[in-house]
Amino acid sequence: MKSAKPARQLILDLAGDPCFGVEDFFVSSSNEKAYAMLELWPDWPDPVLLLQGAAGAGKSHLASIWARRAGARRLAARDLLLEDDLERLARSGPLLIEEAETLAIVQAQLFHLLNLVRESRQALVLTARTAPDLWGLSIADLLSRLRLAPSVSIEPPDDDLLRAVLVKLFLDRQLVVDTALIDYAALRLDRSFEAARIFVEKLDQEALARGSRITRMLAGEVLQTMIPADPE
Repeated sequence: MKSAKPARQLILDLAGDPCFGVEDFFVSSSNEKAYAMLELWPDWPDPVLLLQGAAGAGKSHLASIWARRAGARRLAARDLLLEDDLERLARSGPLLIEEAETLAIVQAQLFHLLNLVRESRQALVLTARTAPDLWGLSIADLLSRLRLAPSVSIEPPDDDLLRAVLVKLFLDRQLVVDTALIDYAALRLDRSFEAARIFVEKLDQEALARGSRITRMLAGEVLQTMIPADPE
């Protein structure tokens, strides 16, 4: 007689919102230059700053810390399409625009805004996954200005930072796991925050589906599912 497989439970993703406080940001060799530059505000060499990094690198977290400190208004690319007074916007105070790689659809407005920001000496932070050359911009003067703007990058995490991020991701989901599991996962994950995020999400969901504790064995199974299949 075959043994019955354990029943899988219907689950809801009830993870809490990510914690973006300054006390939740871990400074390491991979992000210390970016952190130091944001800390220098308002004593920047230029009003415009580009903050670059891969998905999940911590750009939004670091930018959020700066925005709260500077009292900055946060904008999306579509907001520039709806803005009918860019001069007033530029003079209203510091600005934060995230996912700047999507700004090709509003590049005329961005070009105008950059000029106005420099005139008013207000601050503008742009976060992006890639350098401006890869944004698909067609206005040469805009691309030239973005190339000349100061830029800082968040690099892939080192071992200590990846462990700290894993702990934070588990705590964001109100999960407490053994430090041995953290070490085990950190040694096997790709060196990216996105891989850490996906791993914790999958592990939490799998444990809920099985109605089981989070163990190293279960972590190993989840890690196996994240290994890309070899092309035939």
